[in-house]
Amino acid sequence: MGPLHNLTAAPVCGAKHGPSVLLGTAGWSLPRDHWPAFPAEGTHLQRYAGRLPAVEINSSFYRPHRPATYAKWAGSVPVGFRFCVKLPKQITHERRLIDCDDLLEQFLYACGHLGEKLGCLLVQLPPSLDYEPKSAGAFIDSLRSRFKGPVAIEPRHPSWIAAEPLLRQSEIARVAADPPPFEGTAEPGGWQGFSYYRLHGSPRVYYSAYGEDWLDCLAERLKAQTRTSSWCIFDNTASGAATADALALQRRLDSTDHANG
Repeated sequence: MGPLHNLTAAPVCGAKHGPSVLLGTAGWSLPRDHWPAFPAEGTHLQRYAGRLPAVEINSSFYRPHRPATYAKWAGSVPVGFRFCVKLPKQITHERRLIDCDDLLEQFLYACGHLGEKLGCLLVQLPPSLDYEPKSAGAFIDSLRSRFKGPVAIEPRHPSWIAAEPLLRQSEIARVAADPPPFEGTAEPGGWQGFSYYRLHGSPRVYYSAYGEDWLDCLAERLKAQTRTSSWCIFDNTASGAATADALALQRRLDSTDHANG
């Protein structure tokens, strides 16, 4: 197994006041319209990491990546950069968290080659998966016996509101999602050690950009966090809106740091 234990999220470069914000998008595709905002040289990942401090790897949900691929990614980004890796759909959607120890082993071995740049794991559950304490508890015990670092879970069935005690006990954060899949999920939940905002676009999921007022409010929410760190990932990537929104939020957070500096 790779170096998976006791990982902590790195602070965003230049953040001097308040909690760090690990800001990024789902994947590191760079829409051509936004190329001028990023370094001109390097791979897409290197250029992306020259401007934003974190990224969510969603491709791991659909297909496995070789350990060497994770190691290559880790070696191409700055020291403080962090990756969140999404668990495979075989675990969450096909086996539905049951009897998946073998798949967990394979996944954790591979993404463990990110080393200290593995900042978080994301467990996104299908909307049809309701909360069953026995199977959920067994899965979390299995995951936690193999991985001690930050984990965020995005349940999408309303019954998972009953899992809050289990999540707190297991030190797993519940995603604050937009649009929220059920009541109470617009705000972070579960373990309070860190927060994870996952923003899918609204009103058209995966497509819609967020307005200026909405981003202003989000920046205030992040600045008001009492947790040591917050992840904020824009998943409205289908039309390229995620990159624009991440850069716009970064400007708001940076302006606060400069004003307080």
